[in-house]
Amino acid sequence: MAPQQSIAVVNAGSSSIKFSLYDETGHRAAAALKGQVEGLYTGGCRFSAHDAAGNAIGADRLADGANSHAAAMRFIMDFVRDHLGGRDVAAVGHRIVHGGTAFAAPVILDGQILDELRRLIPLAPLHQPHNLAPVETLFEVLPAMPQVGCFDTAFHAGQAPVAQAFALPDEITRLGIRRYGFHGLSYEYVASVLPSLDAGLAEARVIVAHLGNGASLCAIKAGRSVASTMGFTAVDGLPMGTRSGALDPGVLLFLMDELGMGPREIENLIYRRSGLLGVSGMSADMRVLEASADPRARRAIDLFVYRISREIGSLAAALGGLDALVFTAGIGEHSASLRTRVCADAAWLGVTLEPSANRDGTGRISSARSQVSVWVVPTDEELMIARHTTALLATHGTSANLGAGT
Repeated sequence: MAPQQSIAVVNAGSSSIKFSLYDETGHRAAAALKGQVEGLYTGGCRFSAHDAAGNAIGADRLADGANSHAAAMRFIMDFVRDHLGGRDVAAVGHRIVHGGTAFAAPVILDGQILDELRRLIPLAPLHQPHNLAPVETLFEVLPAMPQVGCFDTAFHAGQAPVAQAFALPDEITRLGIRRYGFHGLSYEYVASVLPSLDAGLAEARVIVAHLGNGASLCAIKAGRSVASTMGFTAVDGLPMGTRSGALDPGVLLFLMDELGMGPREIENLIYRRSGLLGVSGMSADMRVLEASADPRARRAIDLFVYRISREIGSLAAALGGLDALVFTAGIGEHSASLRTRVCADAAWLGVTLEPSANRDGTGRISSARSQVSVWVVPTDEELMIARHTTALLATHGTSANLGAGT
């Protein structure tokens, strides 16, 4: 009997690599194998993995000195090879934050495309290099393994030109300076499942709130992105865990002229020292802030809620009305109190929560009299990547397996 074909999904961050293993249909509700390496570059990397039932099946500490993305990827490959259970890995799908103007859909990666994606690093300096590192390692170790890049910008590529444009001279715009939007794989997944929750949502005007350490909102009409709060980079829009969100460009000029800050200092400020952490002075974790009586924590949450509520109004205008509001990602899925506050601010749109449903935090959480339905939908970017990878394999007839090389 031929081995079952599987799709591996890799999601690399600045200090971690997450991986999942799906059957080749890409449609199972839970990955057959899932795990991560955390704490890269800290000297204390930790590895964990579990099966579809949530049972732990492996835990180990990476060897001293083997704490880079390349070393972690090799470690994961060895672990997966030893736990395939009669499966073959047919391809690997990767989350890549930035696709620029050239990549509006998933692609099979090769050396030329990888070079093009490296040139986008200045557009996502804290994400793109880490997204590409596992791709480079796999090219070295398993050059015959098909790899698919799935882009967080792709879902927004079909927005109207006016929604993508900055008011800048044309010679600047032609350099690729435009609004791209991010979290696209999350939004695409949520949009794909909404019709199964309520058939009327297939053609509806929906705002999805992806609220986590990275946070943004997206206006979706009939399953397609209309507008989003993130723009040229993933630091724009809402305040986030450590990112500032939207700033008056004059603030950056002031920091340069009056405080003598250079580009890297400003980058560190707006990406790592701002947002919930910067305002509270204590934590980027919403759970910590919600449990604190410190007025700085209250101030950080108040600002976060205010900006979400204000942007909901903006996106409702872009949609010409609102039929549904969806919460997803870590904060969106787990903070009932934040959902309560955001929905109270959106009462003018006809939003009314059902308190007990909101406390449960699953499915529809709006009351029967609410003019706008409100939902909590867990996101699954990895499953979306598996589906895209499977579709490309079917189109191109490309396959390989993890057991074919070492």
